[in-house]
Amino acid sequence: MPSVTATHTSTLIRQGDHWLGRFTAMASPCELLVENVPHREAMELLEIVTSEASRIERKFSRYRADSVIQQINTSRGQAVEVDDETANLLDYAAECWSLSDGLFDISSGVLRKLWKFDGSDRVPSAADVEQLLPYIGWEKVTWMKPQIVLPAGMEIDLGGIGKEYAVDTTAALLRTHTPASFVVNFGGDLYVSALRANGKFWIIGVDDPNAAGEDYVGTLSVARGGVATSGDARRFLLKHGVRYSHILNPRTGWPVVGAPRSVTVVAETCVEAGILSTMAMLQGSDAEILLGKQEVRYWTRNETH
Repeated sequence: MPSVTATHTSTLIRQGDHWLGRFTAMASPCELLVENVPHREAMELLEIVTSEASRIERKFSRYRADSVIQQINTSRGQAVEVDDETANLLDYAAECWSLSDGLFDISSGVLRKLWKFDGSDRVPSAADVEQLLPYIGWEKVTWMKPQIVLPAGMEIDLGGIGKEYAVDTTAALLRTHTPASFVVNFGGDLYVSALRANGKFWIIGVDDPNAAGEDYVGTLSVARGGVATSGDARRFLLKHGVRYSHILNPRTGWPVVGAPRSVTVVAETCVEAGILSTMAMLQGSDAEILLGKQEVRYWTRNETH
């Protein structure tokens, strides 16, 4: 069947035994794979997916002037009252900060003023990084639900959990509309709802960090759950032969040293998979020690478990 244009500049095509919907959101290529439904229903499900992705992006993107994150970041030390959804995300971020001993810190977003991981060699100076460190630290934020007080000059960024959260909320919406097996994939972070109609697993390719988007180093068979990957395949700097990952240590303001090129985790939800993969990267050379303590399947650049 020829490509059919849906709303939000989406496309829907028949691909073998399932429908494949594609669109762009959150600066990422996004997909819906769904099987065993008629064309009209597939279009309706794709509309649900694109609408939810757009809602999350509008609400939580730090790059939108009308987002709740931008409202907090421009509050200049004044209290901001947030809704329940935002409060739940802030609670989760605070819990992750505590569990990671401060390595996962949404207040490190201010570092994005200096670090632009575009594949260039533009590495900021040590002095410039040092100047931003006083504006980092969740312990400096006053969070008393539903109010947050962010000191002037500080910024928060939910990029570490936002896309994964969007995957999970989208999947939850889809489950209320269809019993069909589906996959929601937002930029490589995804959720599989159930075994396929033929009783087989969905097969998920593990990206080769040396040839991102062009080759795979293996596959994962997934019946249900979230899959997320953290690594430097697409977002990095390269200077004098040194590759700088986009995973930043909030204590130093510099990229984590010694971490695997990539970490992929399969967990109950995409948010859980995402936070575990990110926390593992933040451990540097000890990434697999952390992962080995979790009851999840994971893959690093070197092996599958």
